[in-house]
Amino acid sequence: TISYIFSVSGGLSTAVGYPLDTVKVRIQTENHYRGFWHCVQETYRTEKVRGFYKGVTASALAVSVVSSVSFGTYKNFLGALCKLRYGAADAKPSKLDVSLAGAAAGAARVVLTNPSEVAKVRMQTQRNPCPSTTHQPVSKPKYQGSLHCLKVIIKEEGFGGLYKGCSALLCRDCSASAVYFLSYSALCDWLTPDGRNKPGFLVVLLSGGFAGVLAWGFGTPMDVIKSRMQIDESDQHKYKGLIHCVRESVRKEGVKVLFKGLGLNCIRAFPVNMVVFVTYEGVLRFTDHYINKK
Repeated sequence: TISYIFSVSGGLSTAVGYPLDTVKVRIQTENHYRGFWHCVQETYRTEKVRGFYKGVTASALAVSVVSSVSFGTYKNFLGALCKLRYGAADAKPSKLDVSLAGAAAGAARVVLTNPSEVAKVRMQTQRNPCPSTTHQPVSKPKYQGSLHCLKVIIKEEGFGGLYKGCSALLCRDCSASAVYFLSYSALCDWLTPDGRNKPGFLVVLLSGGFAGVLAWGFGTPMDVIKSRMQIDESDQHKYKGLIHCVRESVRKEGVKVLFKGLGLNCIRAFPVNMVVFVTYEGVLRFTDHYINKK
């Protein structure tokens, strides 16, 4: 049941945020867009609506497993930490405990998400003009879908190709996840009236939304670097590693390059993480009630 709930939640959050994610990735990795609306117009003009959903299969397949593992790791790591430090798993955790558990959840995500992230980014940046928008024959795309993309990467780059940008993703997810869970916990505590031991529905919505925005505020620089490293195919070898990618990107485009897509990340994060945390709290309360009844 819990897995099913996370699957539905993940599917909803993916549907809500994916078109904006495609626009963000294109802005982060390509220099010819003048801004958000220019990218939207060009994508729609050449590829129609389907252009915004390229690589969505990879995200949809990973999302339920990733959500379950991420929140499960957070909850279990926090419980183990509290038991170690205070003698009881249900003791009130400190802000440091929440941050460490959040970072652990971020690290656990990386192992599962990196292959799907590589496929997603490659699909999102691949150009497939819609036949109605061009009078010339349309060439067959290199990647014909998310699963085909993964097969081609393994064939051309080995299994290591599935973990391109892993260092940047680890930096992004550990720091952003620590901020994510800490800010959610702090906002819930702040907005919940005295005398109530659990946050209300509106508090969860607002806290989840703002936690997502704050997390992406911290995570965007490494998100840019991750995307650039992951589109670097075997025949390009543009970047030698994380530091080289940061140095080259800043040298050519200035420090502002690290904040490309920041606004889009934050706009997308609010509704997506409202859905995620409402689901998370619902699952927690359902399991607590079920266990207590037993």
